[in-house]
Amino acid sequence: MIDITSIDFTPFVLSFKLASITSVILFIISLPLAWYLSQTKSKLKPFLEALTALPIVLPPSVLGFYILILLSQNSPIGAFFNDVFNIKLVFSFTGLVVASCFYSLPFMVQPIQNGFESLNKSMIEASYIAGKSRLTTIFKVALPNIKPALRTAIIITFAHTVGEFGVVLMVGGSIPSDTKVASVAIYEMVETMDYTTAHIYSGIMIVMSFLVLLSVYIFNAKQNKKFGL
Repeated sequence: MIDITSIDFTPFVLSFKLASITSVILFIISLPLAWYLSQTKSKLKPFLEALTALPIVLPPSVLGFYILILLSQNSPIGAFFNDVFNIKLVFSFTGLVVASCFYSLPFMVQPIQNGFESLNKSMIEASYIAGKSRLTTIFKVALPNIKPALRTAIIITFAHTVGEFGVVLMVGGSIPSDTKVASVAIYEMVETMDYTTAHIYSGIMIVMSFLVLLSVYIFNAKQNKKFGL
């Protein structure tokens, strides 16, 4: 019988911290991007949508490799942050945040874009006719009417970031109290054949993931019932 109090839960704290920061950053970035994709009639729209969705289909090793190259001190971006701000983007928590914004982007953008596209077009047009600016229309008309999509995007992005392994390991490594998140900790436990602790960590991840998905489905069901869908 293992003593629960002896288990180091720091990797979970790091995972939740990473997921929270990533979700906030991506929410800010995704709102204008999702709005543009939902409203534009440009021929470039399919290209932009494919580019945004690319992290979903790319193997984590491929995505992690190119993010690692992009953020390394040998690249212009990595060298700039290191020389100007003294910030190291690889094998650091900051680098994990940047990497997680790349691989979790579609999980935030797509639900919000679908929400915008589901809006009644006459509602948007009426706002413009009333003299409201595009920014006012987004925040006063569009966003209040896509709350289910916003909640779904935030929850799914948070859960996906917590569960990511390949990209996190390649970009952040396994530095205790800095980049060693829960998924990496489980991998190391399996490598050292510490199956008991790995079971506990994995069990927590399973319960958390299930509760996240359950909350999304329950909320959406209530919304559909509320609006008679």
